[in-house]
Amino acid sequence: MKPESSATELTAVLARLQNMFLSQEHAAAAVHQLAQVARDLIPTAAGAGVSLFDEQGTRTSTGSTDDLVVAADALQYELGKGPCLSAWATGSLQRVNDTTDDDRWPQWCAAAAASGIRSMLSVPMVFQDRCLGAMKVYATVDDAFTGHEEQQLGLLAAAAATLLGAAQTRDAPQRLSASLQAGLAERQAVDRATGMLMEQRATDPDDAHAVLLTSARAQDRPMAEVARQILQRRPDPEG
Repeated sequence: MKPESSATELTAVLARLQNMFLSQEHAAAAVHQLAQVARDLIPTAAGAGVSLFDEQGTRTSTGSTDDLVVAADALQYELGKGPCLSAWATGSLQRVNDTTDDDRWPQWCAAAAASGIRSMLSVPMVFQDRCLGAMKVYATVDDAFTGHEEQQLGLLAAAAATLLGAAQTRDAPQRLSASLQAGLAERQAVDRATGMLMEQRATDPDDAHAVLLTSARAQDRPMAEVARQILQRRPDPEG
């Protein structure tokens, strides 16, 4: 999927999510719908799930699309470790390219591989510097997810966290609208800059995204700022 079409599709998803969250009485119903959205948004996913945690790490709500996801998540909760718990605890994305060749969570990976899961992606849901939980997708083939899927799921997780974190406040509609618009604008800038780098360097989305990420880290600046610099036709971030 091209960056431009990705941004258009995600704009429509965010519009539906805003209406959904503001009309939900309980987060439990919302996370089940979010899991469905995540699975539909990522074509390579065989299943998806969303887990919310309190500040002590206790699960407060969980939504899954398939029994495969239910079992894989349940084992993480039982073991007290795994990629989704790590995404929540560290506030950083976790990607498993092959469960048969990943030594970070050996017990969980072995069980996941035995159940048919070969790769997965888990993204933290962060609102105002607080990680509310994690959104994850699973696949039955290895190397199913790339930097493009990371961007897609990252945007969805960020939007969902904003909606979950702000929906109960009195000024929720105004805050949600502003936050979603700002977040979407940043992601669209990253998508467009990725497309521009792909053309300039004749490379693929993963390599172009890596250039943005490396430059942002080197300059200690948000990736969206580096992306806007590229879109303003300034020099290539790597020269």
